Amino acid sequence: MEDVLIVGGGPCGLAAAIACKRAGLDPIIIEKGSLVHSIYRYPTYMIFHSTPELLEIGSVPFATANDKPTRQEALNYYRLVASRENLRVNVYETVTGAVQTAGGFRVTTTDRFSTSHVYETKNLIIATGYFDNPNHLGVPGEELPKVSSFYKEAHPFSGMNVAVVGGNNSAVDAAMELERAGAHVTVICRRPELSEKVKAWTRPVFESLITKGRIRMYFGANVTSIEERSIHVNTGSEVISLDNDHVFSLIGYRPDRSFLHSLGVKTDPDSGIPQHDPETMETNVPHLYIAGVIAAGHHANAIFIENGRFHGEGIARHITSGIER
Repeated sequence: MEDVLIVGGGPCGLAAAIACKRAGLDPIIIEKGSLVHSIYRYPTYMIFHSTPELLEIGSVPFATANDKPTRQEALNYYRLVASRENLRVNVYETVTGAVQTAGGFRVTTTDRFSTSHVYETKNLIIATGYFDNPNHLGVPGEELPKVSSFYKEAHPFSGMNVAVVGGNNSAVDAAMELERAGAHVTVICRRPELSEKVKAWTRPVFESLITKGRIRMYFGANVTSIEERSIHVNTGSEVISLDNDHVFSLIGYRPDRSFLHSLGVKTDPDSGIPQHDPETMETNVPHLYIAGVIAAGHHANAIFIENGRFHGEGIARHITSGIER
């Protein structure tokens, strides 16, 4: 019987494991991808908006020579922390189901060799993110191989006609990298202007590229359909056809709460927030906790590493408060 089983090996899951371990528990993490897989899937040359100290977990210093750490530095840091804290992490193992039992929960998984495993745990923490669940355009042709919801790097698209759909940091950063690599970039944003969350040091550079005609920009516009060699865009006044080789649909992501619902966790219909105590992070199901962005509801950006990393401390205190010593 495990003390604590954590589903999700991102920064918030690791932070929860560290807090539990320091409280005298012996947590195990089940992660369906690599360690901090969401960060691994970030663009290759991405730079975080946050300063390194805001990404720290377990009070382990995040050393970097830069004001803002890179994706590679973050991967190195979280690997170091997991190793230094001697955390038990089973990577490339997918949770396939969970049920409540008299003593807690029974969790079933399948590893990368298609071998099934069964865990019994007294406490269960769900720390899954949202990066595996991109929002969809909902238009014909979205299923074509040339449409991506994830951007890695620009080099393969040099000389190609590339459309970037979105108006937030991910779309702006991708568009600028693609333009620098020699792609012919069109950005399609359904809002009348860029998101207010676009980085202050990025916005003027991006706007300059638009002014100079190096990036074609359509505000208040929507993609209506995608074909093999073109896309159709409603600009607000007309529907136009653009030559196109690839589409990056960078319009955000959403948490998948189906696993929580299967265990009886209730969700507020308006906010989408799972029912839980914000002090202990325990849901309406006893001994079932949430950590990280899964607690954010419809507004996924309300919780990220900077604040989700502290959820584990409240969880650990609550679990150990009920243990007789």
